[in-house]
Amino acid sequence: MTRVQVWTLLCLAALVWLLMQLGPIMMPFVVSMIFAYLGDPLTDWLESRGLSRRLAVSVVFLVLSLVLTMAVLVLIPLLWRQLVQLIAALPDIFNWVQTTVLPWVRSVTGLDFSTDFDQLRVALMANWKETGTYAALVLAQVSKSGLAFMLWIANLALIPVVTFYLLLDWDRLKRRIRNLLPRRYEPTVTQLAVQCDEVLSAFLRGQLLVMLSLGLVYAVGLTLLGVQFGVLIGLVAGLASIVPYLGVIVGLAIAAIVAFFQFGDIWHLVGVGAIFAVGQLLEGTVLQPLLLGDKIGLHPVAVIFAVLAGGQLFGFVGILLALPVAAIVMVLLRYLHDRYKSSTLYDSAMHRDGDEES
Repeated sequence: MTRVQVWTLLCLAALVWLLMQLGPIMMPFVVSMIFAYLGDPLTDWLESRGLSRRLAVSVVFLVLSLVLTMAVLVLIPLLWRQLVQLIAALPDIFNWVQTTVLPWVRSVTGLDFSTDFDQLRVALMANWKETGTYAALVLAQVSKSGLAFMLWIANLALIPVVTFYLLLDWDRLKRRIRNLLPRRYEPTVTQLAVQCDEVLSAFLRGQLLVMLSLGLVYAVGLTLLGVQFGVLIGLVAGLASIVPYLGVIVGLAIAAIVAFFQFGDIWHLVGVGAIFAVGQLLEGTVLQPLLLGDKIGLHPVAVIFAVLAGGQLFGFVGILLALPVAAIVMVLLRYLHDRYKSSTLYDSAMHRDGDEES
């Protein structure tokens, strides 16, 4: 290993260590980078239509702000009401499970879970009741600590400011980074960067739109069917759709239980199944081919591992960066795989195996 390679590895290790130390203040910058990345294609399109970069950024920034504001004003209160209703319905749900589900399980399997369920119900209800107390204590502590409260407000206020300036200088930053690359490695690095951009586009733009579309389909369908907590269930199913088939499994199971508990007939269960079947049909025939194509290629287990590993190492920031980093690692591994398959090491191994067989 040459001295340059050693120094490069040391610099990368120092950068990772520095990012880990700066984790508590990285959240607004990471969120701003994601917003800037999502808005850059639209900004470039407006710029190609004759708008100046600053005006195009202002238009995109205004659109993003309106979308987020409408989501907060409409979606958050609705979700909060349904969450409160769910908490209020927990005692009835527990009683239904104890009087209906557990006797049926005992008649089918011969196993009695009544004692275990009683302990679980007591523990869950105690934690739900204590949740409000804990939240009140946290809010009281935050209000007493002016520094922590001001830091939280400052982080939120930084997101639109940093997003605007990143959007404004996004192309300039890419050119400067490209000009800093060693000329010997610049074509290879540029090619890898283009491939990473394609995968990241599928993740951050395509997968986000697929999740939002599925969540909307599930939420509207369940609400029209009259199922309680339809918006909340649709949101959970849409978010879980980041892992293939997990969203439909989780959403269908929860919606079926709620519908059976609420109506007690088979027809509403058929309606729930039809809603999720329509969602899967749209995902397979329209959403994924149109928005994702075949650019991602990450195994579902790899997606789950990346999210859990990112959260374990870097907290909330790690969860945000888990899938983009996993996508970049996947591109690099494909490049190393192709280099290995075309190397003399691989050819010599193939020839040696051939000679041994002969």
